[in-house]
Amino acid sequence: MEKSIAAANAIQPEPANLDFDANPKDELELNTGGRGATQRRLRNYQVTMIGFCSGIGTGLFVGTGSAYAKAGPAGLLLAYIVVGMVLWAVMQSIAELATLLPTAGSFPHWATRFIDPSVGFSLAISYGYCYTIAIASEVSAAAVIVSYWTDITPAVVITVGLVLILAINLMSVRFYGETEVIGGAIKILCFLGLVIVSIVITAGGGPNHETIGFHFWNDPGPWTNYNHITGPTGHFLGFLSSFVNASFSFIGVETVVITAAESMDPHRSIPKAARRVTYRIAFFYILGALLIGIIVNPNNKGLTSGDDNANSSPFVIAIKEAGISVLPSIVNACILVAAWSAGNSYCWVGSRMIVAMTTDRQLPQIFGRVDKKGVPYIAVIASWLFGPLAYLSLGTGGAAQAFTWLLNLSTVAGLIAWATLSFCYIRFYAAMKAQGVSRDTLPWKAPLQPYAAWFGFIGSTIITLIAGFPVFLKGNWNSSDFVASYIGIPIFIVPILAWKLWHGTKFERAANIDLWSGRLQDGEIPPQKPPSNTVWGRIVDWLV
Repeated sequence: MEKSIAAANAIQPEPANLDFDANPKDELELNTGGRGATQRRLRNYQVTMIGFCSGIGTGLFVGTGSAYAKAGPAGLLLAYIVVGMVLWAVMQSIAELATLLPTAGSFPHWATRFIDPSVGFSLAISYGYCYTIAIASEVSAAAVIVSYWTDITPAVVITVGLVLILAINLMSVRFYGETEVIGGAIKILCFLGLVIVSIVITAGGGPNHETIGFHFWNDPGPWTNYNHITGPTGHFLGFLSSFVNASFSFIGVETVVITAAESMDPHRSIPKAARRVTYRIAFFYILGALLIGIIVNPNNKGLTSGDDNANSSPFVIAIKEAGISVLPSIVNACILVAAWSAGNSYCWVGSRMIVAMTTDRQLPQIFGRVDKKGVPYIAVIASWLFGPLAYLSLGTGGAAQAFTWLLNLSTVAGLIAWATLSFCYIRFYAAMKAQGVSRDTLPWKAPLQPYAAWFGFIGSTIITLIAGFPVFLKGNWNSSDFVASYIGIPIFIVPILAWKLWHGTKFERAANIDLWSGRLQDGEIPPQKPPSNTVWGRIVDWLV
Protein backbone atom coordinates (compact mmCIF):
# COMPACT_ATOMS: atom_id res chain seq x y z
CA MET A 1 0.00 0.00 0.00
CA GLU A 2 1.32 3.42 -0.90
CA LYS A 3 2.14 5.84 1.85
CA SER A 4 1.54 9.52 1.65
CA ILE A 5 3.93 12.05 3.07
CA ALA A 6 1.36 13.15 5.62
CA ALA A 7 0.81 9.60 6.82
CA ALA A 8 4.51 8.93 7.00
CA ASN A 9 5.21 12.09 8.96
CA ALA A 10 2.51 11.11 11.40
CA ILE A 11 4.41 8.00 12.39
CA GLN A 12 7.86 9.54 12.38
CA PRO A 13 9.50 10.80 15.59
CA GLU A 14 9.31 14.50 16.21
CA PRO A 15 12.16 16.38 14.54
CA ALA A 16 14.90 17.88 16.62
CA ASN A 17 14.38 21.36 17.98
CA LEU A 18 14.91 23.76 15.08
CA ASP A 19 15.66 26.84 17.18
CA PHE A 20 18.62 28.27 15.27
CA ASP A 21 19.20 30.90 17.90
CA ALA A 22 20.30 28.22 20.34
CA ASN A 23 23.86 28.05 21.57
CA PRO A 24 26.39 25.85 19.72
CA LYS A 25 25.94 22.89 22.09
CA ASP A 26 22.21 22.82 21.39
CA GLU A 27 22.79 23.22 17.65
CA LEU A 28 24.87 20.04 17.53
CA GLU A 29 21.80 18.10 18.67
CA LEU A 30 20.25 18.87 15.29
CA ASN A 31 22.45 16.24 13.63
CA THR A 32 19.70 13.75 12.93
CA GLY A 33 18.46 12.76 9.50
CA GLY A 34 21.30 14.75 7.93
CA ARG A 35 20.24 18.01 9.59
CA GLY A 36 22.90 20.57 10.40
CA ALA A 37 22.76 23.84 12.32
CA THR A 38 23.10 26.13 9.32
CA GLN A 39 20.26 28.57 8.66
CA ARG A 40 17.96 29.03 5.67
CA ARG A 41 19.03 32.43 4.37
CA LEU A 42 19.53 31.93 0.61
CA ARG A 43 16.78 33.52 -1.45
CA ASN A 44 15.40 31.88 -4.57
CA TYR A 45 17.06 34.30 -7.00
CA GLN A 46 20.42 33.60 -5.35
CA VAL A 47 19.98 29.85 -5.72
CA THR A 48 18.91 30.37 -9.33
CA MET A 49 22.04 32.37 -10.12
CA ILE A 50 24.28 29.90 -8.30
CA GLY A 51 22.69 27.12 -10.34
CA PHE A 52 23.17 28.97 -13.59
CA CYS A 53 26.72 30.18 -13.08
CA SER A 54 28.40 28.19 -10.28
CA GLY A 55 31.64 26.46 -11.16
CA ILE A 56 32.21 28.52 -14.31
CA GLY A 57 35.86 29.50 -14.04
CA THR A 58 38.89 29.46 -16.29
CA GLY A 59 37.89 26.09 -17.78
CA LEU A 60 35.19 27.58 -20.01
CA PHE A 61 36.97 30.76 -21.10
CA VAL A 62 40.53 29.43 -21.37
CA GLY A 63 40.68 25.63 -20.96
CA THR A 64 38.56 24.97 -24.04
CA GLY A 65 41.45 26.15 -26.21
CA SER A 66 43.68 23.12 -25.69
CA ALA A 67 40.70 20.76 -26.07
CA TYR A 68 39.79 22.44 -29.35
CA ALA A 69 43.33 22.09 -30.65
CA LYS A 70 43.20 18.34 -30.03
CA ALA A 71 39.70 17.64 -31.36
CA GLY A 72 38.79 20.24 -33.97
CA PRO A 73 35.40 21.97 -34.40
CA ALA A 74 33.27 18.84 -34.70
CA GLY A 75 35.14 16.94 -31.98
CA LEU A 76 34.82 19.78 -29.47
CA LEU A 77 31.14 20.35 -30.19
CA LEU A 78 30.25 16.65 -30.02
CA ALA A 79 32.22 16.22 -26.78
CA TYR A 80 30.34 19.03 -25.07
CA ILE A 81 26.98 17.70 -26.24
CA VAL A 82 27.67 14.19 -24.93
CA VAL A 83 29.09 15.31 -21.59
CA GLY A 84 26.25 17.80 -21.26
CA MET A 85 23.80 14.92 -21.55
CA VAL A 86 25.59 13.04 -18.77
CA LEU A 87 25.58 16.12 -16.54
CA TRP A 88 21.88 16.74 -17.23
CA ALA A 89 21.09 13.18 -16.13
CA VAL A 90 23.13 13.56 -12.94
CA MET A 91 21.50 16.89 -12.11
CA GLN A 92 17.95 15.59 -12.47
CA SER A 93 18.69 12.75 -10.07
CA ILE A 94 20.34 14.76 -7.32
CA ALA A 95 17.86 17.64 -7.61
CA GLU A 96 14.97 15.30 -6.87
CA LEU A 97 16.81 14.03 -3.79
CA ALA A 98 17.69 17.55 -2.64
CA THR A 99 14.12 18.76 -3.01
CA LEU A 100 12.92 15.91 -0.81
CA LEU A 101 15.87 15.81 1.62
CA PRO A 102 17.58 19.23 1.85
CA THR A 103 20.21 17.98 4.29
CA ALA A 104 23.50 19.59 5.28
CA GLY A 105 26.07 19.04 2.57
CA SER A 106 23.60 16.68 0.87
CA PHE A 107 25.96 14.38 -1.01
CA PRO A 108 27.79 12.42 1.74
CA HIS A 109 24.62 11.95 3.74
CA TRP A 110 22.77 10.50 0.77
CA ALA A 111 25.60 8.02 0.15
CA THR A 112 25.58 7.06 3.83
CA ARG A 113 21.83 6.65 3.86
CA PHE A 114 21.13 4.99 0.52
CA ILE A 115 24.30 2.96 -0.13
CA ASP A 116 26.57 2.39 2.87
CA PRO A 117 28.02 4.65 5.61
CA SER A 118 31.49 3.76 4.36
CA VAL A 119 30.65 5.19 0.92
CA GLY A 120 29.33 8.37 2.52
CA PHE A 121 32.56 8.72 4.49
CA SER A 122 34.71 8.24 1.41
CA LEU A 123 32.59 10.55 -0.76
CA ALA A 124 32.87 13.32 1.83
CA ILE A 125 36.65 12.98 1.81
CA SER A 126 37.10 12.76 -1.97
CA TYR A 127 34.51 15.37 -2.92
CA GLY A 128 35.54 17.72 -0.13
CA TYR A 129 39.15 17.29 -1.22
CA CYS A 130 38.15 17.94 -4.84
CA TYR A 131 36.83 21.36 -3.96
CA THR A 132 39.24 22.43 -1.26
CA ILE A 133 42.14 21.76 -3.64
CA ALA A 134 40.27 23.64 -6.35
CA ILE A 135 40.48 26.76 -4.15
CA ALA A 136 44.23 26.65 -4.67
CA SER A 137 43.75 25.99 -8.37
CA GLU A 138 41.58 29.04 -8.96
CA VAL A 139 43.62 31.53 -6.92
CA SER A 140 46.82 30.39 -8.63
CA ALA A 141 45.00 30.75 -11.97
CA ALA A 142 44.03 34.28 -10.92
CA ALA A 143 47.71 35.06 -10.36
CA VAL A 144 48.52 33.91 -13.90
CA ILE A 145 45.62 35.96 -15.28
CA VAL A 146 46.90 39.12 -13.57
CA SER A 147 50.27 38.54 -15.24
CA TYR A 148 48.52 39.55 -18.48
CA TRP A 149 48.77 43.17 -17.32
CA THR A 150 51.63 43.35 -14.84
CA ASP A 151 54.76 41.62 -13.58
CA ILE A 152 53.62 41.78 -9.95
CA THR A 153 54.73 38.74 -8.00
CA PRO A 154 52.04 36.02 -8.13
CA ALA A 155 52.37 35.47 -4.37
CA VAL A 156 50.71 38.86 -3.75
CA VAL A 157 47.73 38.02 -5.98
CA ILE A 158 47.35 34.61 -4.33
CA THR A 159 47.43 36.14 -0.86
CA VAL A 160 44.81 38.80 -1.67
CA GLY A 161 42.55 36.20 -3.27
CA LEU A 162 42.78 33.84 -0.30
CA VAL A 163 42.04 36.60 2.22
CA LEU A 164 38.94 37.72 0.30
CA ILE A 165 37.65 34.16 -0.04
CA LEU A 166 38.00 33.53 3.70
CA ALA A 167 36.36 36.84 4.63
CA ILE A 168 33.31 36.26 2.43
CA ASN A 169 32.80 32.67 3.55
CA LEU A 170 32.87 33.74 7.20
CA MET A 171 29.98 36.12 6.59
CA SER A 172 26.31 35.20 6.40
CA VAL A 173 25.46 32.77 3.61
CA ARG A 174 23.15 35.46 2.25
CA PHE A 175 26.19 37.68 1.63
CA TYR A 176 27.92 34.74 -0.08
CA GLY A 177 24.81 34.38 -2.24
CA GLU A 178 25.00 38.05 -3.23
CA THR A 179 28.65 37.74 -4.27
CA GLU A 180 27.69 34.78 -6.45
CA VAL A 181 24.87 36.81 -8.01
CA ILE A 182 27.26 39.65 -8.85
CA GLY A 183 29.98 37.31 -10.10
CA GLY A 184 27.44 35.32 -12.09
CA ALA A 185 26.04 38.47 -13.69
CA ILE A 186 29.54 39.50 -14.80
CA LYS A 187 30.15 36.04 -16.30
CA ILE A 188 26.84 36.11 -18.16
CA LEU A 189 27.46 39.60 -19.53
CA CYS A 190 30.98 38.63 -20.54
CA PHE A 191 29.78 35.56 -22.39
CA LEU A 192 26.95 37.47 -24.07
CA GLY A 193 29.53 39.97 -25.23
CA LEU A 194 31.72 37.18 -26.59
CA VAL A 195 28.74 35.72 -28.46
CA ILE A 196 28.02 39.06 -30.12
CA VAL A 197 31.68 39.71 -30.92
CA SER A 198 32.08 36.19 -32.34
CA ILE A 199 29.13 36.72 -34.67
CA VAL A 200 30.52 40.09 -35.76
CA ILE A 201 33.96 38.59 -36.41
CA THR A 202 32.72 35.63 -38.44
CA ALA A 203 30.48 37.97 -40.48
CA GLY A 204 33.44 40.19 -41.36
CA GLY A 205 32.52 43.08 -39.08
CA GLY A 206 35.95 43.31 -37.43
CA PRO A 207 38.57 45.93 -38.29
CA ASN A 208 40.20 43.51 -40.75
CA HIS A 209 36.83 42.96 -42.50
CA GLU A 210 37.64 39.28 -43.08
CA THR A 211 34.55 37.09 -43.42
CA ILE A 212 35.18 33.70 -41.82
CA GLY A 213 31.84 31.89 -41.83
CA PHE A 214 32.42 28.16 -41.34
CA HIS A 215 35.81 28.29 -43.07
CA PHE A 216 37.62 26.28 -40.38
CA TRP A 217 35.10 23.46 -40.70
CA ASN A 218 36.42 23.05 -44.26
CA ASP A 219 40.07 23.97 -43.82
CA PRO A 220 41.68 22.33 -41.86
CA GLY A 221 38.38 20.42 -41.43
CA PRO A 222 35.93 19.37 -38.70
CA TRP A 223 38.39 16.94 -37.08
CA THR A 224 42.06 17.05 -36.15
CA ASN A 225 44.63 14.27 -36.02
CA TYR A 226 45.36 13.54 -32.38
CA ASN A 227 49.07 13.17 -31.63
CA HIS A 228 49.77 12.94 -35.40
CA ILE A 229 47.56 9.83 -35.72
CA THR A 230 45.71 10.19 -39.02
CA GLY A 231 42.35 8.93 -40.20
CA PRO A 232 39.30 7.93 -38.16
CA THR A 233 41.49 6.64 -35.31
CA GLY A 234 43.15 10.02 -34.85
CA HIS A 235 39.81 11.79 -35.12
CA PHE A 236 38.23 9.54 -32.49
CA LEU A 237 41.16 9.96 -30.11
CA GLY A 238 40.93 13.73 -30.54
CA PHE A 239 37.25 13.58 -29.64
CA LEU A 240 38.07 11.37 -26.65
CA SER A 241 40.65 13.84 -25.39
CA SER A 242 38.20 16.71 -25.74
CA PHE A 243 35.56 14.53 -24.09
CA VAL A 244 37.67 14.24 -20.94
CA ASN A 245 38.52 17.95 -20.97
CA ALA A 246 34.85 18.88 -21.35
CA SER A 247 33.99 16.71 -18.35
CA PHE A 248 36.44 18.61 -16.19
CA SER A 249 34.93 21.92 -17.36
CA PHE A 250 31.45 20.77 -16.33
CA ILE A 251 32.42 19.65 -12.82
CA GLY A 252 30.99 22.13 -10.34
CA VAL A 253 27.57 22.59 -11.93
CA GLU A 254 26.12 20.10 -9.44
CA THR A 255 27.10 22.20 -6.41
CA VAL A 256 23.84 24.19 -6.58
CA VAL A 257 22.11 21.20 -5.01
CA ILE A 258 24.14 21.71 -1.83
CA THR A 259 22.36 25.04 -1.33
CA ALA A 260 19.16 23.10 -0.50
CA ALA A 261 20.06 22.99 3.21
CA GLU A 262 20.36 26.79 3.33
CA SER A 263 17.70 27.74 0.80
CA MET A 264 14.59 29.48 2.09
CA ASP A 265 12.38 27.46 -0.26
CA PRO A 266 14.19 24.38 -1.61
CA HIS A 267 10.92 22.85 -2.87
CA ARG A 268 10.79 25.65 -5.42
CA SER A 269 14.38 26.78 -5.98
CA ILE A 270 16.08 23.38 -6.46
CA PRO A 271 13.71 22.01 -9.15
CA LYS A 272 13.98 25.33 -10.95
CA ALA A 273 17.79 25.11 -10.85
CA ALA A 274 17.60 21.56 -12.22
CA ARG A 275 15.45 22.71 -15.12
CA ARG A 276 17.72 25.69 -15.78
CA VAL A 277 20.76 23.43 -16.16
CA THR A 278 19.48 22.53 -19.63
CA TYR A 279 19.69 26.18 -20.69
CA ARG A 280 23.06 26.57 -19.00
CA ILE A 281 24.56 23.62 -20.87
CA ALA A 282 23.16 24.87 -24.17
CA PHE A 283 24.05 28.53 -23.61
CA PHE A 284 27.51 28.40 -22.08
CA TYR A 285 29.02 25.15 -23.24
CA ILE A 286 27.42 23.97 -26.49
CA LEU A 287 27.02 27.47 -27.95
CA GLY A 288 30.54 28.31 -26.75
CA ALA A 289 31.99 25.21 -28.44
CA LEU A 290 30.16 26.04 -31.68
CA LEU A 291 31.43 29.63 -31.71
CA ILE A 292 35.01 28.58 -31.00
CA GLY A 293 34.87 26.21 -33.97
CA ILE A 294 33.78 29.12 -36.18
CA ILE A 295 36.18 31.90 -35.17
CA VAL A 296 39.51 30.16 -34.45
CA ASN A 297 41.74 27.86 -36.46
CA PRO A 298 42.37 24.69 -34.38
CA ASN A 299 46.00 24.76 -35.57
CA ASN A 300 46.60 28.16 -33.97
CA LYS A 301 49.64 27.77 -31.73
CA GLY A 302 48.24 30.22 -29.20
CA LEU A 303 45.66 27.64 -28.11
CA THR A 304 48.38 25.45 -26.62
CA SER A 305 50.76 28.21 -25.51
CA GLY A 306 50.28 27.29 -21.86
CA ASP A 307 49.84 30.93 -20.81
CA ASP A 308 46.60 30.09 -18.93
CA ASN A 309 45.41 33.67 -19.20
CA ALA A 310 43.58 35.59 -21.92
CA ASN A 311 46.44 34.99 -24.33
CA SER A 312 45.43 31.31 -24.68
CA SER A 313 41.66 31.94 -24.67
CA PRO A 314 40.24 30.98 -28.07
CA PHE A 315 37.90 33.98 -27.92
CA VAL A 316 40.72 36.43 -27.25
CA ILE A 317 42.86 34.88 -29.98
CA ALA A 318 40.04 35.46 -32.47
CA ILE A 319 39.51 39.03 -31.22
CA LYS A 320 43.19 39.86 -31.68
CA GLU A 321 43.32 38.33 -35.15
CA ALA A 322 40.29 40.41 -36.13
CA GLY A 323 42.27 43.54 -35.20
CA ILE A 324 40.28 44.51 -32.10
CA SER A 325 42.68 45.95 -29.51
CA VAL A 326 40.57 46.88 -26.46
CA LEU A 327 38.47 43.80 -25.79
CA PRO A 328 41.23 41.34 -24.74
CA SER A 329 41.85 43.23 -21.50
CA ILE A 330 38.13 43.36 -20.75
CA VAL A 331 37.79 39.62 -21.36
CA ASN A 332 40.82 38.95 -19.17
CA ALA A 333 39.20 40.96 -16.36
CA CYS A 334 36.04 38.84 -16.69
CA ILE A 335 38.13 35.67 -16.61
CA LEU A 336 39.76 36.96 -13.42
CA VAL A 337 36.33 37.49 -11.83
CA ALA A 338 35.30 33.99 -12.95
CA ALA A 339 38.40 32.44 -11.38
CA TRP A 340 37.93 34.24 -8.07
CA SER A 341 34.18 33.49 -7.99
CA ALA A 342 34.87 29.80 -8.59
CA GLY A 343 37.43 29.73 -5.78
CA ASN A 344 34.95 31.44 -3.46
CA SER A 345 32.31 28.83 -4.34
CA TYR A 346 34.73 25.95 -3.83
CA CYS A 347 35.56 27.08 -0.28
CA TRP A 348 31.84 27.17 0.51
CA VAL A 349 31.29 23.69 -0.93
CA GLY A 350 34.28 22.24 0.93
CA SER A 351 33.04 23.62 4.24
CA ARG A 352 29.59 22.10 3.72
CA MET A 353 31.15 18.70 3.06
CA ILE A 354 32.79 18.98 6.46
CA VAL A 355 29.47 19.90 8.06
CA ALA A 356 27.87 16.89 6.37
CA MET A 357 30.44 14.62 8.00
CA THR A 358 29.48 15.94 11.43
CA THR A 359 25.79 15.19 10.85
CA ASP A 360 26.68 11.54 10.19
CA ARG A 361 29.08 11.41 13.16
CA GLN A 362 32.12 10.94 10.93
CA LEU A 363 33.96 13.97 12.29
CA PRO A 364 34.15 15.56 15.76
CA GLN A 365 31.09 17.69 16.37
CA ILE A 366 33.17 20.83 16.85
CA PHE A 367 33.41 21.09 13.04
CA GLY A 368 29.63 21.53 12.91
CA ARG A 369 29.54 24.57 15.19
CA VAL A 370 27.91 27.70 13.76
CA ASP A 371 27.86 31.34 14.78
CA LYS A 372 24.71 33.36 15.38
CA LYS A 373 24.25 33.78 11.60
CA GLY A 374 24.42 30.06 10.96
CA VAL A 375 27.93 30.11 9.46
CA PRO A 376 29.93 26.93 10.21
CA TYR A 377 33.05 28.98 10.86
CA ILE A 378 35.32 26.12 11.95
CA ALA A 379 34.39 24.11 8.84
CA VAL A 380 35.02 27.18 6.68
CA ILE A 381 38.49 27.69 8.14
CA ALA A 382 39.31 23.99 7.78
CA SER A 383 38.25 24.08 4.12
CA TRP A 384 40.12 27.30 3.43
CA LEU A 385 43.38 25.94 4.89
CA PHE A 386 43.87 23.94 1.68
CA GLY A 387 43.95 27.19 -0.30
CA PRO A 388 47.58 28.08 0.57
CA LEU A 389 48.64 25.02 -1.43
CA ALA A 390 48.42 27.50 -4.31
CA TYR A 391 51.88 28.67 -3.32
CA LEU A 392 53.20 25.31 -4.55
CA SER A 393 52.42 26.47 -8.08
CA LEU A 394 55.10 29.14 -7.67
CA GLY A 395 57.80 26.56 -7.15
CA THR A 396 59.83 24.64 -9.66
CA GLY A 397 60.54 20.97 -10.07
CA GLY A 398 58.99 18.87 -7.31
CA ALA A 399 56.72 21.60 -5.92
CA ALA A 400 55.15 22.40 -9.28
CA GLN A 401 54.79 18.71 -10.09
CA ALA A 402 53.10 18.10 -6.73
CA PHE A 403 50.60 20.88 -7.46
CA THR A 404 49.80 19.36 -10.87
CA TRP A 405 49.20 15.99 -9.25
CA LEU A 406 46.84 17.52 -6.71
CA LEU A 407 44.80 19.12 -9.49
CA ASN A 408 44.57 15.85 -11.43
CA LEU A 409 43.33 14.09 -8.32
CA SER A 410 40.65 16.71 -7.72
CA THR A 411 39.17 16.46 -11.21
CA VAL A 412 38.94 12.66 -11.06
CA ALA A 413 37.27 12.97 -7.65
CA GLY A 414 34.56 15.13 -9.21
CA LEU A 415 33.78 12.49 -11.83
CA ILE A 416 33.66 9.75 -9.20
CA ALA A 417 31.21 11.89 -7.25
CA TRP A 418 28.92 12.12 -10.29
CA ALA A 419 28.82 8.34 -10.58
CA THR A 420 28.29 7.85 -6.83
CA LEU A 421 25.47 10.39 -6.64
CA SER A 422 23.70 8.80 -9.60
CA PHE A 423 23.95 5.46 -7.80
CA CYS A 424 22.48 7.10 -4.68
CA TYR A 425 19.38 7.91 -6.69
CA ILE A 426 19.24 4.38 -8.11
CA ARG A 427 19.19 3.01 -4.56
CA PHE A 428 16.62 5.62 -3.48
CA TYR A 429 14.38 4.65 -6.40
CA ALA A 430 14.74 0.97 -5.49
CA ALA A 431 13.80 1.76 -1.87
CA MET A 432 10.70 3.67 -2.98
CA LYS A 433 9.64 0.68 -5.04
CA ALA A 434 10.46 -1.91 -2.37
CA GLN A 435 8.56 -0.02 0.31
CA GLY A 436 5.56 0.74 -1.88
CA VAL A 437 5.99 4.53 -1.81
CA SER A 438 4.73 6.35 -4.88
CA ARG A 439 6.83 9.06 -6.48
CA ASP A 440 3.61 11.06 -6.69
CA THR A 441 4.13 11.83 -2.98
CA LEU A 442 7.41 13.63 -3.69
CA PRO A 443 7.64 17.44 -3.74
CA TRP A 444 9.11 17.21 -7.27
CA LYS A 445 9.62 14.36 -9.71
CA ALA A 446 12.56 14.49 -12.11
CA PRO A 447 11.87 13.34 -15.66
CA LEU A 448 13.00 10.04 -17.23
CA GLN A 449 13.75 8.24 -13.97
CA PRO A 450 15.35 5.84 -13.23
CA TYR A 451 16.81 5.80 -16.76
CA ALA A 452 18.43 9.22 -16.33
CA ALA A 453 20.17 8.03 -13.16
CA TRP A 454 21.51 4.93 -14.90
CA PHE A 455 22.72 7.04 -17.83
CA GLY A 456 24.48 9.44 -15.44
CA PHE A 457 26.05 6.55 -13.51
CA ILE A 458 27.33 4.67 -16.56
CA GLY A 459 28.44 7.83 -18.38
CA SER A 460 30.36 9.19 -15.39
CA THR A 461 32.02 5.81 -14.81
CA ILE A 462 33.16 5.58 -18.43
CA ILE A 463 34.64 9.09 -18.35
CA THR A 464 36.50 8.26 -15.13
CA LEU A 465 37.99 5.11 -16.64
CA ILE A 466 39.14 6.76 -19.89
CA ALA A 467 40.50 9.92 -18.25
CA GLY A 468 44.10 8.75 -18.61
CA PHE A 469 43.81 7.04 -22.01
CA PRO A 470 46.79 8.92 -23.61
CA VAL A 471 49.28 6.92 -21.52
CA PHE A 472 48.09 3.71 -23.21
CA LEU A 473 48.89 4.94 -26.71
CA LYS A 474 51.95 3.45 -28.37
CA GLY A 475 55.11 5.21 -27.22
CA ASN A 476 53.23 7.40 -24.71
CA TRP A 477 53.59 5.35 -21.53
CA ASN A 478 54.51 7.48 -18.54
CA SER A 479 54.20 6.04 -15.04
CA SER A 480 53.78 9.45 -13.46
CA ASP A 481 50.90 10.38 -15.76
CA PHE A 482 49.25 7.00 -15.24
CA VAL A 483 49.34 7.35 -11.46
CA ALA A 484 48.10 10.95 -11.62
CA SER A 485 45.15 9.91 -13.83
CA TYR A 486 43.99 6.88 -11.88
CA ILE A 487 45.16 7.11 -8.28
CA GLY A 488 41.89 8.90 -7.49
CA ILE A 489 40.08 5.57 -7.86
CA PRO A 490 41.98 3.72 -5.09
CA ILE A 491 41.88 6.88 -2.99
CA PHE A 492 38.09 6.59 -3.15
CA ILE A 493 38.02 2.83 -2.54
CA VAL A 494 40.53 2.58 0.35
CA PRO A 495 38.51 4.74 2.83
CA ILE A 496 35.44 2.63 2.02
CA LEU A 497 37.28 -0.57 2.92
CA ALA A 498 38.87 0.98 6.01
CA TRP A 499 35.54 2.29 7.34
CA LYS A 500 33.80 -1.02 6.70
CA LEU A 501 36.53 -2.99 8.44
CA TRP A 502 36.58 -0.64 11.43
CA HIS A 503 32.83 -0.17 11.86
CA GLY A 504 31.46 -3.29 10.21
CA THR A 505 28.89 -1.39 8.14
CA LYS A 506 26.74 -3.18 5.59
CA PHE A 507 25.22 -2.31 2.24
CA GLU A 508 21.79 -0.79 2.85
CA ARG A 509 18.91 -3.02 1.69
CA ALA A 510 16.18 -1.28 -0.29
CA ALA A 511 13.47 -2.46 2.11
CA ASN A 512 15.30 -0.94 5.10
CA ILE A 513 16.45 2.40 3.65
CA ASP A 514 15.14 5.41 5.58
CA LEU A 515 12.96 7.46 3.24
CA TRP A 516 11.45 9.81 5.81
CA SER A 517 13.76 11.45 8.34
CA GLY A 518 15.22 14.82 7.39
CA ARG A 519 12.26 15.95 5.31
CA LEU A 520 10.99 19.47 5.76
CA GLN A 521 8.23 19.79 8.32
CA ASP A 522 5.20 22.07 8.21
CA GLY A 523 6.18 25.67 8.84
CA GLU A 524 9.85 25.32 7.93
CA ILE A 525 9.37 27.02 4.57
CA PRO A 526 8.18 30.60 5.14
CA PRO A 527 5.08 31.64 3.18
CA GLN A 528 6.03 32.93 -0.25
CA LYS A 529 4.36 35.88 -1.96
CA PRO A 530 2.44 34.58 -4.99
CA PRO A 531 3.87 35.76 -8.34
CA SER A 532 2.18 38.65 -10.09
CA ASN A 533 -0.15 37.85 -12.98
CA THR A 534 1.31 40.67 -15.06
CA VAL A 535 3.56 39.88 -18.01
CA TRP A 536 6.58 41.28 -16.17
CA GLY A 537 5.64 39.34 -13.05
CA ARG A 538 5.49 36.07 -15.00
CA ILE A 539 8.87 36.82 -16.59
CA VAL A 540 10.47 37.49 -13.20
CA ASP A 541 8.87 34.35 -11.75
CA TRP A 542 10.28 32.28 -14.62
CA LEU A 543 13.75 33.74 -14.15
CA VAL A 544 14.04 33.43 -10.37
